[in-house]
Amino acid sequence: MEFTAAQIAGFLNGTVEGNPEEKVFNLSKIDEGKPGTLTFLANPKYTPYIYTTLASVVVVNHDFVALQEVRGTLIRVADAYSSFATLLEMFDQSKAGNTGISEHAVVDTSAELGANVSVGEFVVIRKNTVIGKNVIIHAQVFIGNNVHIGDNSILYPGVKVYHDCLIGASCTLHSGVVIGSDGFGFAPVAGNNYQKIPQLGNVILEDQVEIGSNTTIDRATLGSTIIRRGVKLDNLIQVGHNAEIGENTVIAAQTGISGSTKIGRNCMIGGQVGIVGHITIADDVKIGAGSGIEASILQEGAIMLGAPAIEINKARRNFIHWRNFDEIVRKVYSIEKKLKKSDE
Repeated sequence: MEFTAAQIAGFLNGTVEGNPEEKVFNLSKIDEGKPGTLTFLANPKYTPYIYTTLASVVVVNHDFVALQEVRGTLIRVADAYSSFATLLEMFDQSKAGNTGISEHAVVDTSAELGANVSVGEFVVIRKNTVIGKNVIIHAQVFIGNNVHIGDNSILYPGVKVYHDCLIGASCTLHSGVVIGSDGFGFAPVAGNNYQKIPQLGNVILEDQVEIGSNTTIDRATLGSTIIRRGVKLDNLIQVGHNAEIGENTVIAAQTGISGSTKIGRNCMIGGQVGIVGHITIADDVKIGAGSGIEASILQEGAIMLGAPAIEINKARRNFIHWRNFDEIVRKVYSIEKKLKKSDE
């Protein structure tokens, strides 16, 4: 696609400083900018590159002050980072591809597909499923019976959505995501054996949820596993049965959330965090990478770190003590020796 600086500025409610007819065809990083591309400057660490980049157009904050000549055309906006994210989304949507149903897809006659739906090769859509408008379903996606998918959602190759699950509008599911597989429910019986507990619930994804590649969300034993509006999950995350994740919470890769845990709104959870089941985490909580959560966190806005996790300032002090532990032990032994000598 081709855009002029003036068109981009109009789209972002920005102002042009330079040539409004400068044309761009693609996007680039500011330190790897090429003629005909659009880039942005938001992090001050990259400021030196704005004077050397070959990108034709650069999106900057309103308060950016150039200390030397900038060869490209500038577009000044309120927030360069979020504006560039909007442009990335626009460019991505321009590559969405053609609408229509591939002749190699298998779509049950009882399924309902909205306008402008795209269904790729070897997709399977089972009975009584409802697909909203402008949904893009890439190759080799499986969608089970009685699934509902809202308008403008995207399912990338290899996504699997089990029966009875509900996916809201404007959701994005990346390759390998599994929605609605059985929860880990087994009851111990005689002889060290286990009896499987049927998982009869479903999974509900509300609107504007994004789920990274190979993340799995288990269906509830009864009721629903719920991912609230605006949640963003990274790759390789496990969400257990009957868990609930509150609005706009973000969770990084390799985190595991055990069953029936309730996570509040606007939380931020780092990578490789382990969370036990049947606990509650309050709104606005932040949890550092690699932490282990063994009990409920009831204080809103708490910042936790460590395994088991504790309040972050205490965790940092403990880390300093642990780093010096060998020296502390030697000092203790030295004091003990001196005390023994003084007693003799």
